[in-house]
Amino acid sequence: MKTLDKIVRWGLGAIFIFSGMVKLNDPAGTAIKMQEYFEVFSADFSPLFHHLIPHALPLALVICLLEVMLGWALLIRYRLRTTLWILLALIVYFGFLTYYSAAYNKVTDCGCFGDAIPLTPWQSFGKDVIFGVMALYLIIRGKSIFPPSQKKSQGGLLMALLTVANLYIGYRAIEHLPFVDFRPYKVGVNIPKAMQPSAEYRYLYLMEKGGKEYEFDKWPTDTTYKYKDMILLNPEAEPKITDFSVWNDEGDFTQQLFKGDWLVIVMNDASQEHAYIPALDQIKILAEKGEKKGIRPIILTASSEAEIDKLRHDKQLGFPVIYGDKTVLKTIIRSNPGLVLISSGTIKGKWHYNDTPSIGEVMSDLKSK
Repeated sequence: MKTLDKIVRWGLGAIFIFSGMVKLNDPAGTAIKMQEYFEVFSADFSPLFHHLIPHALPLALVICLLEVMLGWALLIRYRLRTTLWILLALIVYFGFLTYYSAAYNKVTDCGCFGDAIPLTPWQSFGKDVIFGVMALYLIIRGKSIFPPSQKKSQGGLLMALLTVANLYIGYRAIEHLPFVDFRPYKVGVNIPKAMQPSAEYRYLYLMEKGGKEYEFDKWPTDTTYKYKDMILLNPEAEPKITDFSVWNDEGDFTQQLFKGDWLVIVMNDASQEHAYIPALDQIKILAEKGEKKGIRPIILTASSEAEIDKLRHDKQLGFPVIYGDKTVLKTIIRSNPGLVLISSGTIKGKWHYNDTPSIGEVMSDLKSK
């Protein structure tokens, strides 16, 4: 039993550390997912959840940090009884979210492992059930898994150091960009290529004839078969990007953005409340220098025409404007405003407004393979 105890304890601890670290890598992404849940709960349960939306980011940071620290506490067996009950409570909380998403088709991706490992709602719920069983097993085992001796001061010091270290990781990811970009718009991706299937689709056709069901890998030439359903056999061939589209007053601008070199100033929300407007002063200087070298600056936003025109007037931004979906813009870059360098449809560089590059850095990234 001791071997099983170790496997369950180390397995559950490692999974929670991994899950929390993946989300600490991108707390803004977790906050976006929490906002989706708050909006759903506000409509389905109580409008009070709507008041939590502005606080989604700090709440996301706390939950991500809690996941990591519970995992570490489990591994070093620090205050094990308390750790296990808090862990079980967190699993029940996640289980409710994933079950509600799956049963009522509310949030199609819980973000349990961030963008690193996308899961369907039912897969996420199944995962939580397994984790809950593992936590209950450890609680039932009780004293048999407690450490023979442990100085609380030593464990407390280690937990304090780990908390500070992981808090810094999350804070840095918020104030800059994620350490590892798991999203489809990472540097090096050619957007138009990613919008195409990576291989020819293969289907399994379910047909019926004479009360019997048949399967075909090609559409049958016999017209007496009645169509029932078709199943995609290679879903991995589906495009990595399915939602990218930009436009201006004259119409669709997507293909134009894939021609030549562009410094895209992404502002998913151009309001004073949600965007760090002072950063535009330095970005403007960079964009003007880039324009002299043939890199065309352009503002990509989801704000209204009136709102973006006011901002352009206030900041004297003479750059053209295109529009896109707000969720897509948040996916492209976790910064408002943020900078994306695109050359012939390929993303060559991405910068948080706290890391606005020099023109030399931009030109260097532009020339890179």
